[in-house]
Amino acid sequence: MRKKSILYKPIIAVTGSSGKTTTKEMIAAVLKKRWQIFKSPQNRNAVSATKRHAKLLRSVHRAAVLEYGMQYYGNIKRHCHYIRPNIGVITHIGRAHIGNFGGRIQGVAKAKSELIRYMKPTGTLWLNADDQHSKLLRTKGFKGRIVRIGIRNKAVYRASKIHTAKRGMTFRVKLDGKEHRFYIPILGRHNIFNALFAIGISHRLGFTPKQIQSGLKTYEKPKRRLYVYDLRRGIRLIDDSYSANPDAVKAALDVLAATGQKKKIAVLGSMLELGAYSVYGHKEIGRYAARKNITHVYAIGKHASQIIAGARAAGFPAQNLHSFGSRAQLRKALTRAIQPGTTILVKGSNQMGLNKIVAYLRQTDFKSR
Repeated sequence: MRKKSILYKPIIAVTGSSGKTTTKEMIAAVLKKRWQIFKSPQNRNAVSATKRHAKLLRSVHRAAVLEYGMQYYGNIKRHCHYIRPNIGVITHIGRAHIGNFGGRIQGVAKAKSELIRYMKPTGTLWLNADDQHSKLLRTKGFKGRIVRIGIRNKAVYRASKIHTAKRGMTFRVKLDGKEHRFYIPILGRHNIFNALFAIGISHRLGFTPKQIQSGLKTYEKPKRRLYVYDLRRGIRLIDDSYSANPDAVKAALDVLAATGQKKKIAVLGSMLELGAYSVYGHKEIGRYAARKNITHVYAIGKHASQIIAGARAAGFPAQNLHSFGSRAQLRKALTRAIQPGTTILVKGSNQMGLNKIVAYLRQTDFKSR
């Protein structure tokens, strides 16, 4: 049964097609500056995990920050049965698991809307003003407050003056009429949205700009999510091998395109659970790569040929497109291709096992050519 005794505390639930773990970690890092809190560990976001977390919440916890994963209709309803949040965050409506919803983004939005329906009705819902698909969420009838964050569109908490640093991003946000500078130690413009949720929620809970800045600088970066390794001979490896869907892959390609000066290799694995959307989704990624400042694409898995076909049709040089059936073949090709100063992105669904490619690259000494 749900623990009714904890409902007066900030119980923050984060869901969305991408950015859940990073957003949760950023919020928790700020709140820990003043409070003893409970947070769901790592990316344990299944309904069974939330059931366990409900038994671990104690009166000593000033707040809880939880990640609610979703693969099917009813998942988020069950999360809320075990721990009912009074602060809900929907980071983004994208195409993760879209195959489980008839290949329709409307189905994903309907399933995510369970958070709106089953969270505390007088609570606060946080949405991304720049995410066009968030308009599909079923907010009608919600009696609580809706607060939006964003970069381009009108929002209560809005980032401006965005810059890419060597290992992260800087930007400014106006709080109480005064502009403040923030830094996050992770690459990618999309991660600023995650930070904005943390800034907005902690600001509403009474945290000072200095406490928020400090928390964001030191938040626990999830491994295998745009995690940067600087290898020998000026080679940079970007490990984003934990999960993949079309929106997340595009964001990762944006990071690769903006990083490094020389050879840029995108190692792309198949994206799973896309169902009927699979062929189109993989070709879409290939087309997107062709528009970015990327020199080579190495694709692996069942849908590698569709990634390559999309890129070739969009004008990517055919000699720089490569498809592989096994990780062994991919390792050999990368060993030949990587030169001093190369930047490599590794991105694919977790089941593709591309973390093994990352481990191989980290221990290989690429000699000068």
